[in-house]
Amino acid sequence: GTSDPYVKFKISGKEVFRSKTIHKNLNPVWEEKASLLVDSLRDPLYVKVFDYDFGLQDDFMGSAYLYLDTLEHKRTTDVLLKLKDPHYPEHDLGTLSLAVTLSPKEGDFREATMLLRRSWKRASKKSKQAVYWCSNGYSVCVTGAVMAVVCVTGEVMAVVSVLKHQNQSLRLSDLHRKAQLWRGIVSISLIEGHDLKPMDKNGLSDPYVKFRLGHQKYKSKTIAKTLNPQWREQFDFHLYDELGGMIDITVWDRDAGKRDDFIGRCQVDLSSLAKEQTHRLDLELEEGEGSLVLLVTLTASATVSISDVLDDPWERQQVLRRYSLVRSFHNLRDVGIVQVKVIRAEGLMAADVTGKSDPFCVVELSNDRLQTHTVYKNLNPEWNKVFTFNIKDIHSVLEVTVYDEDRDRSADFLGKIAIPLLSIQNGERKAYVLKNKQLTGPTKGVIFLEIDVIFNAVKAGLRTLIPIEQKYIEEEPRVSKQLLLRNFNRAKRCVVALLSAGCYVNSCFEWESPQRSLAAFLIFLLAVWNFELYMVPLALLLVLLWNYILILLGKDTRQGDVQQAVEDILEDDDEEYDKDDKDPERKGFMNKLYAIQDVCVSVQSALDDVASYGERIKNTFNWTVPFLSWLAIVALCVAIVILYFIPLRYIVLAWGVNKFTKKLRDPYTIDNNELLDFLSRVPSDVQVVQYQELKPDLGHSPSKRKKNNPG
Repeated sequence: GTSDPYVKFKISGKEVFRSKTIHKNLNPVWEEKASLLVDSLRDPLYVKVFDYDFGLQDDFMGSAYLYLDTLEHKRTTDVLLKLKDPHYPEHDLGTLSLAVTLSPKEGDFREATMLLRRSWKRASKKSKQAVYWCSNGYSVCVTGAVMAVVCVTGEVMAVVSVLKHQNQSLRLSDLHRKAQLWRGIVSISLIEGHDLKPMDKNGLSDPYVKFRLGHQKYKSKTIAKTLNPQWREQFDFHLYDELGGMIDITVWDRDAGKRDDFIGRCQVDLSSLAKEQTHRLDLELEEGEGSLVLLVTLTASATVSISDVLDDPWERQQVLRRYSLVRSFHNLRDVGIVQVKVIRAEGLMAADVTGKSDPFCVVELSNDRLQTHTVYKNLNPEWNKVFTFNIKDIHSVLEVTVYDEDRDRSADFLGKIAIPLLSIQNGERKAYVLKNKQLTGPTKGVIFLEIDVIFNAVKAGLRTLIPIEQKYIEEEPRVSKQLLLRNFNRAKRCVVALLSAGCYVNSCFEWESPQRSLAAFLIFLLAVWNFELYMVPLALLLVLLWNYILILLGKDTRQGDVQQAVEDILEDDDEEYDKDDKDPERKGFMNKLYAIQDVCVSVQSALDDVASYGERIKNTFNWTVPFLSWLAIVALCVAIVILYFIPLRYIVLAWGVNKFTKKLRDPYTIDNNELLDFLSRVPSDVQVVQYQELKPDLGHSPSKRKKNNPG
């Protein structure tokens, strides 16, 4: 229930002074002095008040104009400015008390310059005074303190005024929300480029595109050796400003081993585009040649909020009706909502020299991100914050990370958990053991959460067959001997499983077991003689059902695979911590490894892809994610019915016509493979380990915990 206010002064659009920040105070008093030199009294002094937010965009708390031509010369005037929001002028945001003296400038320019230097030196020591000069004009001396501030607490914004002694309560939706809450989504489809400028000696380029909207950035893939690239990629930006914004777009030519070449730039003014419709834009590149083709869609969104919408029975009923089965085909993008109550944490790691921490919590779902306030000097913080996210993919993973705030440098990591949405038990208040950065082992502390997930199963199933949303903040891949060996072993296990199956079939041909070979021979004769194409999905369906029956009977084979993955990860951690940098053989190997870093990263990623897809196929049949296994059963049943009743030639004909005419029907469609999109939602064995919940181990010694937790 507090704010961290500070004040900015602007003249002619240029910031000329900024006050210090008063932390955790609803009645701040600065008693600062600023001498400002202005060219003309016709230019008003623009005063803006902000609430400082660490790591986020500061919150606007009100503004006012001070008209200098109304002041008397050489006389101190007490001014009371009423703070307003330009977007909501009817709302009273408090008052700002100033003492202003207007006097003609004295002395020449050189004297003014010396005074500027001396004043800045004093300001750097005492943070009390700043003096600004220009070639001629008046000097304005401003001192004062804010007598009213705006405090953001949950659902309401309270205005506290010392002069009026009255409180006002306004709905948060009526005023500016916290800057971390966006007002819409900007979807950009980068289609193609035309006649780009050649930057290489071969008369071609290797173009890629960078997008920037505020602090959000995207970069497209690189298309090699072309002046007419086809990207067909989609990016989503969060729109914070109701009036829109300007997207900066730059095109570059990739050059290996040296600085990339600039091809051209263009901009998209979002304020000129209508919402809730797709716009095709042909943008000519400035400072270069050629053009880009984009599809831009602005969607008003209540993607996230800081309100508790599910505790109110009426609102909960409205949400349940919104995601009921009867509305399964209404707005397919709106799959559901998840509400996260961040209650408290206990036993956190001490990150400061005082033996305490300043913890705050960040909650992320795909590219949606919200943050709690900071609790200072506390290892058992209580936040009691409620966040609501819109679900675009039910297979997303909710990530909750605890950091220690450091004003003068980046925040320190304290712990993290990852929770798949499909594994959440609604309304259950639960203690989650915090893990290290890699999510491979426990670290110090637990966090208490209460999570509710409401979604439409039909929409969730249909959205499974489209490409998964890529996070735009991801860690760069790095070379790791342990990771390379682990991925190799994972891929090796997949290959060994296939070889074992082949050896088993071959043993039937060799009659190593007469009974087994005879049974296999009879099954082969019956299957081939009566074979129909629908029997292929039928066989896969029988495998799924057989594994489901085994799980019901308590013969679950999944734990062995998970245990093997855990052992591999722990072995990697042990090698990482037990390595001896003095070993010349190890150093020689690592030096060679880093010398071919790009090749190693590619091989490492390829092994990870091969192993991951093999593990995902296995986990689909092992019912690791029951929702996906049931979805596979539905798909196989549909395939059986289609193959049984419709001749194969008609199916192939329909598939071919669809493929050949897709670009004709929608020239800007983005290609995808439904089977790969489905498998991308199934967790690999490594992800299964990362998403596992840990139980608090009171007997775990600090030394062992440290060894298992590099994060």
